[in-house]
Amino acid sequence: MSVDSSPVTAHAPADAPGATGNPGRGRHLGLALFVIAAAQLMVVLDGTITNIALPSIQTALGVTDANLAWIVNSYALAFGGLLLLGGRAGDLFGRRRMFQVGIALFTLASLLGGLAPNEGLLIAARVLQGVGAAVAAPSALSLIATTFPEGKPRNKAMGVYAAMAGIGATVGLLLGGVLTDALDWRWVFFVNIPIGLAVLAGTRTLVEAERHPGRLDLPGTLTGTGGLIALVYGITRGGEHGWTDSVTLGCFVVAAVLLGAFLLVQSRTAHPLMPLRLFKDRNRAGSYATMLFIGAGMMATFYFLTLYMQLILGYSAVKTGFANLPFSLGMGVAAAVSAKLVTRLAPRVIAGPGLLVAAAGMFWFATLTPDSSYAGHLMPAMFVTALGLGMSFVPMTLGAVSGVGDQETGIASALLNTAQQIGGALGLAVLSTISTSAADERLPAAAASFYRGVATKDHGLVAEAADALTHGYTLAFVGAGVMFLAGLAVTALAINATKQRSAEGAAPVHLG
Repeated sequence: MSVDSSPVTAHAPADAPGATGNPGRGRHLGLALFVIAAAQLMVVLDGTITNIALPSIQTALGVTDANLAWIVNSYALAFGGLLLLGGRAGDLFGRRRMFQVGIALFTLASLLGGLAPNEGLLIAARVLQGVGAAVAAPSALSLIATTFPEGKPRNKAMGVYAAMAGIGATVGLLLGGVLTDALDWRWVFFVNIPIGLAVLAGTRTLVEAERHPGRLDLPGTLTGTGGLIALVYGITRGGEHGWTDSVTLGCFVVAAVLLGAFLLVQSRTAHPLMPLRLFKDRNRAGSYATMLFIGAGMMATFYFLTLYMQLILGYSAVKTGFANLPFSLGMGVAAAVSAKLVTRLAPRVIAGPGLLVAAAGMFWFATLTPDSSYAGHLMPAMFVTALGLGMSFVPMTLGAVSGVGDQETGIASALLNTAQQIGGALGLAVLSTISTSAADERLPAAAASFYRGVATKDHGLVAEAADALTHGYTLAFVGAGVMFLAGLAVTALAINATKQRSAEGAAPVHLG
């Protein structure tokens, strides 16, 4: 998917948002967008590229079943938990500067992850990757919002950005498969190094936005991030040790206290990490809530489909990656179409049907059996789901930043990414708990039984375990479908914006 930057160069008004009077700026808009899109692709694909390598990582480092999901969730939690701080830092210290810091940190963490000798250091490197992504991602989106004038130019740019958000997840699966099979699982981390260095070299084409007065809200960062970590850990532990386990209950109490304190701090501090006034616009608040549910369903989908294809169907890592291509195709087509439709139709008219289609794809996945075929079952369900998700990304992305003052575009952008990442972490924690519990009810320790059956060549045990695991996966897909339907309900009830105008020189678009 490409963007023709010529309309931006020729028609962007001098007083467009983010304009700085830089005479060379127009000539570099296409390259600047490429740099931002490449950074977004790298950050997003790292949320899924490790999924393909999980079986190899588990074998090489001796990772326990309980800790396997944390290789994915540790990144999502650090990313989502610190995005607000990253967005605020960009507003205060300069978005291009923080973008550079975030990409440099992400690249360094990727090197450490590839060299990790055990699961503890690997999870620590994943956390550091999440920190770097949290610093870079909100600045990337806000640089688009302050560079391209509202209307057709920004819609095109947002279309590319949203496509990267969706396609990046499936590119991660494909690239992870190729690297794991052809080289080694460590290359799913090493691959980020040349990309990160190239992005850093290209940041000279980005124009620094105006800085704004204020200070960092460290109490808000500590209480908000700590509360989210306690919540996700409590959900994960509850599935393993029971919901009445003392540590599980303690985690939920800590989460409630910290998140309550976070909201109290945000309502009273002069420089809040998450300005509550941003939620007064129902369309913006609705976009955030919808993206929370989209993230929850989408991350779980990739996670369980990867396990199903590699464990149940016996696909290699590279075959699993190529098998996910319908996701990329459907997402790219739908994002291109929705980027054009947002200038003609109301956002909920685009996103609502898209989420309904995505939910239908999830319920199609829920009918999988250990003997399901790829061509007749998996492939069409993937394409349908991707079409639905692709239709929802662009209107939700635009809804999150439209009508926001330049001094708060960083934090508004960060809130959107936060919703998606935290939704993903919570969704994966909840649905993996449901899946594991359902599989173990049908066959105690189903995952361990599967590996034991493979090792001892006990085909009867393998078949029984495969049936139990598939049963757990299908219930997780049902849960993901419910997540998308919840997003549909929010879209229908909360988002009442009218269509956007795209002609150059038109009045700014406000979705409120």
